[in-house]
Amino acid sequence: MTAVGRLPGPVVVMGVSASGKSTVGRLLAERLGVSFVDADDLHPPANVAKMRSGVPLDDADREPWLDRVGAILADGTEDGVVVACSALRRAYRARLLASAPATRFVHLDLSEAELARRAGGRVGHFMPAALLESQLATLERLAPGEPGIVVDADGPAERVVDSAAESLSAGSSS
Repeated sequence: MTAVGRLPGPVVVMGVSASGKSTVGRLLAERLGVSFVDADDLHPPANVAKMRSGVPLDDADREPWLDRVGAILADGTEDGVVVACSALRRAYRARLLASAPATRFVHLDLSEAELARRAGGRVGHFMPAALLESQLATLERLAPGEPGIVVDADGPAERVVDSAAESLSAGSSS
C-alpha cells in the first residue's frame, strides 16, 4: 500500500458505467482518510427510473444532479472528499469545477471488452449494460489542462488505487 500526503482538494473518480468508479473511489477515500460519496446516490428518482428503463439521461436531466455533486465537492474542499461520478463531458467537469475549483479528476480508463464484461456481470444496478454504448459515445477524455489524471483501470482495484494515490500525491495532471 502506498502512503500519500495531503489530499490536493476534492477528487472525482470518473469514467463510464462499470469502470469501477464506486469501488476505486471508496478504496481511494479510505486510503486518503477522507469521506466518500457515490454520485449515483444523488440522482433524483426520475433519473434512476429513466436509466433503469434503458433511456440515457440528457443534459437537462444531469444539470440538477451535477449541481448536487458540485455542492458535495465544495463542502469537501477543506477536509477532502472523493466522489464517484461519471463526469463524462468536459462541460460537466467545468460545471463541477465552477462549484469546487480545486477538484482533481481521476479518469478510470479500460478496454471496451473489459467494460462490457463488467457491465454484463453486474447485478442489481439501475444502469443496464445496454447503456454502456451511449456512455462511451458521450465520453470526452480529459483534455490537456484539465486538472486530472488518467489511470489504467484494467487491473485489480488495489493496483488502480495505488496508481491514483501516487499520481495525486505527486501532483500529476493531464
